[in-house]
Amino acid sequence: MVNTEVVIIGGGLAGLTAGIHLSQKGIAVVVIEKNDYPKHKVCGEYISNEVKPYLESLGIPIQKAAPTSITQLEFSTLYGVSLHQKLPLGGFGISRYALDFMLCQKAIESGCNIIKNTVATCVFEENQFIVTTQDQVQYKAKIVLGAFGKRANLDHYLHRTFIKKTSPWLAVKNHYKGNYPDDVVGLYHFKGGYCGVSKVENDRINICYITNYKAFKRFKNIEDFQKAVLFKNQKLSHILENSIPVFDKSLTISQISFEKKEPVLTHMLMIGDTAGLIHPLCGNGMAMAIHSAKIASELSIDFLQHKRSRATLEQIYTKNWDTNFKARLRMGRTLSAILEQPILTILLLQITVLFPFIIKQIIKRTHGTPIS
Repeated sequence: MVNTEVVIIGGGLAGLTAGIHLSQKGIAVVVIEKNDYPKHKVCGEYISNEVKPYLESLGIPIQKAAPTSITQLEFSTLYGVSLHQKLPLGGFGISRYALDFMLCQKAIESGCNIIKNTVATCVFEENQFIVTTQDQVQYKAKIVLGAFGKRANLDHYLHRTFIKKTSPWLAVKNHYKGNYPDDVVGLYHFKGGYCGVSKVENDRINICYITNYKAFKRFKNIEDFQKAVLFKNQKLSHILENSIPVFDKSLTISQISFEKKEPVLTHMLMIGDTAGLIHPLCGNGMAMAIHSAKIASELSIDFLQHKRSRATLEQIYTKNWDTNFKARLRMGRTLSAILEQPILTILLLQITVLFPFIIKQIIKRTHGTPIS
């Protein structure tokens, strides 16, 4: 039995950020992550500047990775109409390969213990947690943060409602060599989904799209699907035809769920995608994951310093989660539902083109204010 103060299940954006924050405050932290670093992940790889001051306060050297500075949004419909919009806060483009590795190194430097393993069970009894890995190593902790991503076997163990439902969404990503503006994040609509395009470090273009799996599986492979479906958007067709894929094989992830999730379950505080996944069309999932880690870390420190009871900790975390993210997640689910209906999608796109201020409202409702 290994004793520690905090166990974080999952070492992605939220998990590593929380591990850094807590470790820098002198808290004993174990992060359990099943994958090695660095690793490419299916992700839009755009981060709103709302979390940049917070990352800088943790001493994370983002600029060393030479991220792109993104200030503009381009939105293009399947029907050849496009519009441009300045992003109020802007953001930066950085690959998960570079960012997660940077966060991992900073976590270790801060005193965080990162273990490569998979969690099998997490039991709460007598006001403490017992976390057991697949190889039967046990960790005893006062706090557990759930940061195990969009969906995991642990969701089945915890009998979470969303995991019992099938989801129609599939995401595909690759990096490309080609020409694309450094300061633009593009959203390109195609039948049944949309594609996000933006530059990351090393002059690479990240192209990541989400689509309905039923439509996708009619084709033999990704290339056939892209030529038959994505290429119908002329702007997107031009980008793909003039770019060379970097990865031998595109990365994919299926069963992406935008259903409601519990921010607290069996006394575990959920952070990042584990607590709620915003539709990628909103382009702000990475910032939300980092922000949720900050909230959970600060409240966990108060609990460990006996400033709050566990019941109060859970109540305040749920309230803070709802205040900061509930409306944004609702907007994401609304957009997701619209994209599943072709007629509604066409109507929304036509209205958006006629009234560009709607894009401003979507950006406003899916982005937060700077945190430090």
